[in-house]
Amino acid sequence: MTKNNLYFECNSGISGDMAVAALLDLGADKEVLLKTLDSIPAEGFKIEITDVVKNGIRCCDFNVILDHKHENHDHDTEYLFGHKHADEEEHHHHHEHRHLSDIIEIIAKTELSENAKNLAEKIFRIVAEAESEAHGVPVEEVHFHEVGAIDSIVDIVAFAFCFDDLGIGRVFIPELCEGHGEIRCQHGILPVPVPAVVNIVEKYALPLRITGTHGELVTPTGAAIAAAVRTDGTLPELFKIAKTGLGAGKRNYEKPSILRAFLIEESEKLEETHEETPNKITKLEANIDDSTGEALGFAMEQLFEAGSLDAFYTPCFMKKNRPAYILTVLCRNSDVEKMEDIIFNHTTTIGIRRCTMERTVLERESLLIDTPYGEARIKLIYHNNKKRFAPEYEDVAEISRKTGISFGKIYNELISLCKAQF
Repeated sequence: MTKNNLYFECNSGISGDMAVAALLDLGADKEVLLKTLDSIPAEGFKIEITDVVKNGIRCCDFNVILDHKHENHDHDTEYLFGHKHADEEEHHHHHEHRHLSDIIEIIAKTELSENAKNLAEKIFRIVAEAESEAHGVPVEEVHFHEVGAIDSIVDIVAFAFCFDDLGIGRVFIPELCEGHGEIRCQHGILPVPVPAVVNIVEKYALPLRITGTHGELVTPTGAAIAAAVRTDGTLPELFKIAKTGLGAGKRNYEKPSILRAFLIEESEKLEETHEETPNKITKLEANIDDSTGEALGFAMEQLFEAGSLDAFYTPCFMKKNRPAYILTVLCRNSDVEKMEDIIFNHTTTIGIRRCTMERTVLERESLLIDTPYGEARIKLIYHNNKKRFAPEYEDVAEISRKTGISFGKIYNELISLCKAQF
């Protein structure tokens, strides 16, 4: 299946509901989304998907409407900037407190595909780690008030569904534009960007631009979505826009809060520079710290069967000293999509780095020679007017198995025969 390239233009920041709305506007299946959200084992919310006009521009609006008991004032500008009296705020504290394990259990019970479940869980873990660091409590003990409020569960499950439904591969996010000042939340008044957003931006090296807007443009959920899906920070030099989606933000700042999402295709002019020559190949790389040895072995078999030029694992240590592997695949430029599909299907990685490389390849030809043991395939390699011979491993191994003569002896005998014949 062809993977789509997504570009998130975060000039007005990013939040969970904006990201969902933008992907719905790009064509994610609304009916199936609503059915999936119905499968969330939690109560107290309903969904409204509408078209709204912001500064004369039509956008999609994804709205999670909570009943009074679950109400969250995340989008209420007056509440956010502290213009209400303490006694008016008593009813804002009825949030159900959930831990990460509760939320993972909720995600597991929804009707999401396996890929979408993994993505939803990944986004929540990113938020949980950021909140845990901000409040100085272990990840398992983080109480999700704002984030665990049901609207964030709905936003993240909805985003994971839409992302999976649109079949997105690469995600370009050049920068996140954030406001400044202070904002009110469950913990009192916090500086913008809020600590959880700062932690995510720092850990995942997201490029941040502070703008003149007073207020929060990047929410922890928005930052976690960007961290979880971003594969590229630099847009292709030339690209075509295949489709545009606009997601409306709820907060009313002086600048309209709109998240634009584009499905993009690299332009032909750019593709011409990657024409298929034996000297140009693509290198794909992914860091993997949570796949089993069997799964990694199987992935490698599939890559070779699909025609990769080479594939290998290098042991490494990742953050928190986790032992992991770097998977490197060398392939023809025309096979990139096929290889990426195999890597995404058979390993747990959700991001693949790639670069086009030039290589020097010696001239070679394949020969079939007669030997006392039957025919055998040999590679004849030319370098500086000299010839070199390399018997094919499988043929040498087969003769060795049949005759009981050692592999090394057969190998050398075949090279001698070649030298005599050529």
